[in-house]
Amino acid sequence: MTETAFKSEFLRTMQARGYIHQVTHPAELDAAAASGVVTGYIGFDATAPSLHVGHLIQIMLLRRLQQAGHKPIVLMGGGTTKVGDPSFKDTQRPLLTDERIAENIAGIRGVFEKFLTFGDGPTDAIMLDNDEWLSKLGYLEFLREYGTHFTVNRMLSFDSVKLRLEREQPLTFLEFNYMLMQATDFLELNRRADCVLQMGGSDQWGNIVNGVELIRRVDQKPAFGLTTPLLSTASGQKMGKTVGGAVWLNADQLSPYDYWQYWRNTEDGDVGRFMRLFTDLSDEDIARWEALEGAGINEAKKTLADAATTMLHGAEAAHAARAAAEAAFEQGRLSEDLPTVELPRDEVVGAMIAAVTTRAGLTQSNGEARRLAQGGGLRLNDEAIKDGARVLEAGDINPDGVLKLAAGKKKIVLVRPV
Repeated sequence: MTETAFKSEFLRTMQARGYIHQVTHPAELDAAAASGVVTGYIGFDATAPSLHVGHLIQIMLLRRLQQAGHKPIVLMGGGTTKVGDPSFKDTQRPLLTDERIAENIAGIRGVFEKFLTFGDGPTDAIMLDNDEWLSKLGYLEFLREYGTHFTVNRMLSFDSVKLRLEREQPLTFLEFNYMLMQATDFLELNRRADCVLQMGGSDQWGNIVNGVELIRRVDQKPAFGLTTPLLSTASGQKMGKTVGGAVWLNADQLSPYDYWQYWRNTEDGDVGRFMRLFTDLSDEDIARWEALEGAGINEAKKTLADAATTMLHGAEAAHAARAAAEAAFEQGRLSEDLPTVELPRDEVVGAMIAAVTTRAGLTQSNGEARRLAQGGGLRLNDEAIKDGARVLEAGDINPDGVLKLAAGKKKIVLVRPV
């Protein structure tokens, strides 16, 4: 989006820190945000028991909205999860039971309390579940009330649908209904909570526009949409994806140490951008950090990791993660805050190191572990192991009762035979 001289603090901040990709009716939204409290929402489907780093920019949008004096709504997709968002997916998502969806929502709920202030005040965040209204809609009622406002021609024109069809991937009628359900959500929130803004990633643009147009057409009321760019790293990789899988936000899915390490491993070219998007560091501080080079950029990455981990897991966990990482990588010492995996003793002593490395989660397969060893990237108790078939012995267990396994320079796991 081209630079616009916004008047509202919300849109000025959003633009300056790189959040804005598309906006419907930008002048109207700017005027509304400058003159009073704007209520905005983002929906989160409950497809897993934790959100991941790929969701974090959306959580930060709600945080920025509240910081600017407006009201955020977290909409849990208890209803839409039963359908599955087809946007830019090649296949239909697995259908979950009501019980699994409820469990996932319970697991997700706590993350938002780290980023938002909930309550009954005019700018306090609230959390709703779209199953409350979607499950009560009869099919004929849904078609008669909302189906007449959408044309198949228009729905087929949106990239989220068009690209799926162009790749000749099946799109079920169940999934095709998703964008109607999301538009219904926006209309329902507008009527219930005077919500006028829906935000999301740019892959949601078509769904968001449908909701904006539905509100303006049916109730003749203002409604707006805003999307963020889809994030990739400086090297072109999708944000939030690692060799080890998703970077989960729940501590029981990913330790604070591993979360800190994820941000510490940010590419040099992403440090300033990620500080603006994922921390509350000031623009002045960020400009100073991103100007550093050489060894200084590593300190900037640690500052990014500290700030991001503090926001999610608290200052104590961030400090412990940093101390553990510095002890392990810079001082060669062990720390109780390093990730620890307990394995049966008979699956460690007498086993090939490649197999134990994979069991510990450092590699995806024994073959990958052997290649890592051959390339000099596998270490046992700080000593390089060139042969992935090397058999571990009781003498490899240190006086603390663990083996220290390292893959490359940035991944360490303590294996405790039990």
